[in-house]
Amino acid sequence: MAPAVNIPALFGSDVFNEATMASRLDSKTFDAWKQCIENGTSLPLDVANEIAVAMKQWAIEKGATHYTHWFQPMTGITAEKHDCFITPADDGTVIMEFSGKELVRGEPDASSFPSGGLRATFEARGYTAWDPTSFAFVRDGSLYIPTCFFSYTGEALDKKTPLLRSIDEVSREAVRILRLFGDQETHRVIPCVGAEQEYFLLPKDLYAQREDLRLTGRTLFGAQPPKGQELDDHYFGTIRGRVSRFMQDLDEQLWRLGVLSKTKHNEAAPCQHELAPIYTAANNACDTNQLMMQVMKKCAAKHSLVCLLHEKPFAGVNGSGKHNNWSLSTDSGKNLFSPGQTPAQNARFLLFLTAFIHGIDEYQEFLRCSIAGAGNDHRLGANEAPPAIVSIFLGDELTAVVESIIHSTNYEGPCKSLMRIGVDVLPPIPKDTTDRNRTSPLAFTGNKFEFRMVGSSQSIAGPNIVLNTIMAEILARYADELEKATDFEDALHSLICRSLTAHERIIFNGNGYAKQWEEEAARRGLSNRKSTPESLSAYTMPKNIALFKKHGIFTENEFHARYEIYLEAYCKIINIEARTSVDMALRQILPAATAYCAALTHGIVDKSAVGLSCKAETALAQKLSCAADKLLEACEALETMLGNVPADKQTAAEYYHNTVCAQMAALRSYADTLEKYTDKKYWPYPTYSDLLYY
Repeated sequence: MAPAVNIPALFGSDVFNEATMASRLDSKTFDAWKQCIENGTSLPLDVANEIAVAMKQWAIEKGATHYTHWFQPMTGITAEKHDCFITPADDGTVIMEFSGKELVRGEPDASSFPSGGLRATFEARGYTAWDPTSFAFVRDGSLYIPTCFFSYTGEALDKKTPLLRSIDEVSREAVRILRLFGDQETHRVIPCVGAEQEYFLLPKDLYAQREDLRLTGRTLFGAQPPKGQELDDHYFGTIRGRVSRFMQDLDEQLWRLGVLSKTKHNEAAPCQHELAPIYTAANNACDTNQLMMQVMKKCAAKHSLVCLLHEKPFAGVNGSGKHNNWSLSTDSGKNLFSPGQTPAQNARFLLFLTAFIHGIDEYQEFLRCSIAGAGNDHRLGANEAPPAIVSIFLGDELTAVVESIIHSTNYEGPCKSLMRIGVDVLPPIPKDTTDRNRTSPLAFTGNKFEFRMVGSSQSIAGPNIVLNTIMAEILARYADELEKATDFEDALHSLICRSLTAHERIIFNGNGYAKQWEEEAARRGLSNRKSTPESLSAYTMPKNIALFKKHGIFTENEFHARYEIYLEAYCKIINIEARTSVDMALRQILPAATAYCAALTHGIVDKSAVGLSCKAETALAQKLSCAADKLLEACEALETMLGNVPADKQTAAEYYHNTVCAQMAALRSYADTLEKYTDKKYWPYPTYSDLLYY
């Protein structure tokens, strides 16, 4: 029996966190670091030197020999370059050194990372800068230092830098609003996030036999097995021993790294699972989600498993998402999306709620754009994830409050009252009085919004940058108006009524999967961008460019660069998938099917020679031969299409979606037909039955 795990002692033991810093730094250095964090100021070099010495010593005691600036380039995953602590001494030996300069700044080669035209290939300089708000940690013999990544010209080449900018912006504007409600104590408002992570686990040996899984992360071919997820027997079911051991190991590794891993369970599809953390400050949540995905993959390999994070590894069963729970909290821990128990708290809540509704409606296209990707195209709108139409679910109780405000009617809630918004007359608003809506892209869940459109493999930085910036913009407009008001209560009431009336169309509590909702959304004028190429065009909308420039989240060049990067990534992904499809079809599927067909025809000849019926074999051979011919034709057509991709990136992305993906689907249909009719011993790779029910 394994020894019991002391979670409090284990948690954060490999993290150079605040408690460790307090115990290893002198009070002056520690206080200087705290001031830097609280005020957002830069760290003096002498303070950085003191921290670096303590950090190095702690890391060496943990077995570290190297350090790395850990950053998040525009690839959507993390990057790292490891340097050893060793420095040569005069006597031919070495000493272990690490300076404040090395802690604060690094210079990895940036030439091969996506830049969207911000730099030429030959311009290699890129810099990393320590993010002191995110704790360093030790992993696999190296000290990992979370950093921002930017070019020689100072332009952001990563996802962390704009995220930090958006966090500062929404804090600044939220504090302005709080001052209007008499709150003089709050100095910062912190976006908080909890990202529930879905994933699949497969045996490593079966995974290794599938070229499509190895090269693209998903199965490009596969006939449907006799059983899928119809019985719902996997969802919340008993966790298999092998998987349970992986999950236990994963939890312990994450706890050591200070990741708040809380919940684990089986998901709806066979071999699908979920891990949910406790939600925390957005910057840390984004860092730890990236770390979580890395640790999951490495831990799975240790257990002879493979962790698949692709949004749709298997056709016919649910894909994987990442529910992004988002809220705003003050530096004293007050949740600004909690309805509260007093009229003053409720009035504040309604203003923040109204700002959110207003912002999502106005910038719905860009929020949809923030989670666009080739993998997510398979999920959204597929009756297993929210539709591509952005809407907000409030629940019946809160919707009744909103409607009573809009129409100046009595609110039939816990107490009957005309919904006149002011600090003295608003009745209490109950919490959690409604069910959840799993078909909604944005569901209010009592004190936060659950953004359900994010894909399982995606960085959560992008959507949280958008949520933060949208909220900052609307709060800024509201603060501008309310700060000029002579009667705050009248101005507040007028503002909320006017905004809710103008943006009520984004609120929808019904079934997002229903065809009727798509029709209703069109009547309301809501956006319905069904594909990644269509979604990414939101980067060219003037209002979106203006939004992010105004708040200093992106320069216009940085904004346009991301448009170029995401278009190019989409095109490359589909190109790789198409080439892999052709390769598997010609070199694996076609030989297997024709070999079996040849065996059948030999049998037909032998049976015919002795006068036996060959009706079954003849019919089967005919089906195989016909499907094989169509497979070859589909391969040739796909290869021709890949040779005719337009040069313009937006046009190319549309071509890949409309033409190449459609041809890949046709090719797959012939391949899956051949799988159904080919003897299993001839088939070249594990089938869905093998993979999902190992």
